[in-house]
Amino acid sequence: MNKTALVIGAGLGGLSTALRLSTKGYKVTILEKHHQAGGRLNQLKKDGFTFDVGPSFFSMSYEFKELFDYCKVNNPLQFNELNPLYSVYFSYKKKPYLIHKDLQKLSTEFSDEKDFVRKANAYLKAAKEVFHDTEYRVIKKNFEGKMDYLYQLTKVPLKHGPKLFRSMWSELEKHFETEEVKIIFSLVAFFLGATPFDTPAVYSLLNYTELQHDGYWNVKGGMYTITEEIVKLLQQNNVEIIYNTEIKQFVQEGNKLQGFIDQHGKKWTADIYVSNADAASFRGQILGRKSFNPDKLDKMDWTLSPFTIYLGVKGKLDNIHHHNYFLGENFKAYADKIFKTAVAPQKPYYYVNVSSKSNPECAPEGCENIFILCPMPDLRYKKDWSDRESLADTIIADLSQRIDFDLAANTLSRTIYDPIDWQKMFNLYQGSGLGLAHGMNQIGALRPSNKDEQFSNLYYVGASTIPGTGLPIVVISSKLVTDRILNEHGGTI
Repeated sequence: MNKTALVIGAGLGGLSTALRLSTKGYKVTILEKHHQAGGRLNQLKKDGFTFDVGPSFFSMSYEFKELFDYCKVNNPLQFNELNPLYSVYFSYKKKPYLIHKDLQKLSTEFSDEKDFVRKANAYLKAAKEVFHDTEYRVIKKNFEGKMDYLYQLTKVPLKHGPKLFRSMWSELEKHFETEEVKIIFSLVAFFLGATPFDTPAVYSLLNYTELQHDGYWNVKGGMYTITEEIVKLLQQNNVEIIYNTEIKQFVQEGNKLQGFIDQHGKKWTADIYVSNADAASFRGQILGRKSFNPDKLDKMDWTLSPFTIYLGVKGKLDNIHHHNYFLGENFKAYADKIFKTAVAPQKPYYYVNVSSKSNPECAPEGCENIFILCPMPDLRYKKDWSDRESLADTIIADLSQRIDFDLAANTLSRTIYDPIDWQKMFNLYQGSGLGLAHGMNQIGALRPSNKDEQFSNLYYVGASTIPGTGLPIVVISSKLVTDRILNEHGGTI
């Protein structure tokens, strides 16, 4: 008889782990709180428009190929490479910067930075070395504990050591002079849900992944196609997904987990359990672990909260690209203050994605769909979101002025998700968009492990366990936890 596995949460990590385990002979069931699969990789359909709820592009596209190769299926996804990667609008400049992978092209955008190509090549060469020197020693590796992690770090060349202790911004200051270059290169820190002043310099490797290693990609048909195609494969493997089901309690016998109980009192049992909920808060809120109680969770470093707006507008937007950042002045002052305050900014920085530019089917003819993401303080700092409508009005008015298009007058559909909504929909602790942050005390084996400390048959996958956040990294997480399960419990294939 096949072994059984219960996966809690149908985010990308849970779906990928379920696909891998079902390929290896496990009979898998997934429980999902939301009414549809995907977690943050979700979809909103409203008023004839289709919106990707969360992620809008990704790097390291080959990790999806690894997933499908592992499961011995053809890759069902069609990737679109972004070119340019994105555009950056500063409030004090009329023309946006177009960020190209081609450094010669990029140098024309950064004409004020003398000898840009040479400087960029030197910076990216060092970032490349960090990436490849840590890829299999730190990122794609399970650890047997902190000592094992420290041992693996000794295998990383010592020359990278200083980057563990200085910020990404400090690293950029060593290479570039122009403020705009430093700001634009530092935007990758926000993909980790933090600021470049809080992010270790080792994450300069993300600049290498975007500009040289693999670039950025999205998916034909919209990002939710990733979820839809994996769900189809799960159905072929007889994996059942039970929606509108939230785990509330657990049942144990000795050091083994005997099952979970949902909000209706139903008990769910299996041989193996995998939680795709936040690996830290699940231990505290569901398992009641003292080391993850609310006081200790709140003292951890969490990523920024998303404040998102989904607009369907009449008319075509000619003065904006597919992926865009809208920034103001005083970048450091903004970053230092905004993420630990209870007051919404008067001049917010934000990201805008217009997916209908590459997927016209996402909007009615003659219309555009607009996704706006404004990083905000998590609910530890800003608990009251009664100002959500006025904040959205402020952002929409600012964007309208900067692209010379009256969005408010042409709005056909408008939806807002504030951090409280994100917390409720996807069980995000304190509304943190990407889970635990990636400071030096919360990476590698210093993150919550993907194997439970007490129960021998409970495991974790997703952004807050190893190796960290981001779509391809979560796919890697599914490989690591599956390897651990198969090594410890075996499979039938």
